[in-house]
Amino acid sequence: MESVKNILVALDLSSIDNHLIEYSAFLAEKLEVSKVYFVHNIKKYEISELFEKELGEINLDQLIGDELNEKIEEKFKADISWEVLISEDSNTESLIDYVVNKYQIHLTIIGNKVAKEGTGVVSAKLLRLLKCNILSVPKSAQLELKNIWVGTDFSGHSKKSFQFVEQYRGKFDIYLKSIHVFHVPMQFSPYIQTNTAIEKIEKHLQQKSDRFFKKVILTPPEERQLIFAKDKTVSEKFAAEIENNHPDLVIISDKGGNNISSLLIGSLTEELFDESLKSPLLIVK
Repeated sequence: MESVKNILVALDLSSIDNHLIEYSAFLAEKLEVSKVYFVHNIKKYEISELFEKELGEINLDQLIGDELNEKIEEKFKADISWEVLISEDSNTESLIDYVVNKYQIHLTIIGNKVAKEGTGVVSAKLLRLLKCNILSVPKSAQLELKNIWVGTDFSGHSKKSFQFVEQYRGKFDIYLKSIHVFHVPMQFSPYIQTNTAIEKIEKHLQQKSDRFFKKVILTPPEERQLIFAKDKTVSEKFAAEIENNHPDLVIISDKGGNNISSLLIGSLTEELFDESLKSPLLIVK
């Protein structure tokens, strides 16, 4: 798997920007990246008509660019090259996609905001649009990268998540935990006792897990956990586990292929991505 060399950080002049800058500096050093690009999109069309007179003699691009450069110089402590890119585009997601392709970005970092602060650039469209890995970072994210969870359904797609971690396991201390959340298929519940079904599914998944890690993983995780979703959906249960345990990073692939747990398939990845998680969530493309 290609290592992360160029990072894009999406800023929107909101209160989370300072933390994104600090977190990107921490991550850039950990991953030994080459360059970080800070991108801000000015949606001037939203304000120009209302404040056309006031903004007539103001170079908004220059003012915002100067403000961001000053803020980044203060908050970005890594000894790594960085650059601020300011643009005016009616579609922020399309702009980010353009920058990702032009500058060969391997990882895009965006802010995970609580609902009352808005969704920023986080959207299902961005998940579908970008070809690079995407990391959603909340304000509560600590500058730590030791306790890492990887959500897996033991498919070929989830192999990518473990490959991403593998390239860094020799560079810094990582405690890796694989997580698989499952439920009992509804069509079986009227005919099989729940406890019996859970026992059989867990045995099946344990065998599947053994085959998966033996076949595709260079270094097995330090811990493997199977979690029964019970009365929650798979994504709800996974989110609750993250809420209760606060891992430093959660990684899932953008696709999956399991008929018992659809944890990693499209819509559920989007569900997790839309959650106000307290841990950073990395989607490996």
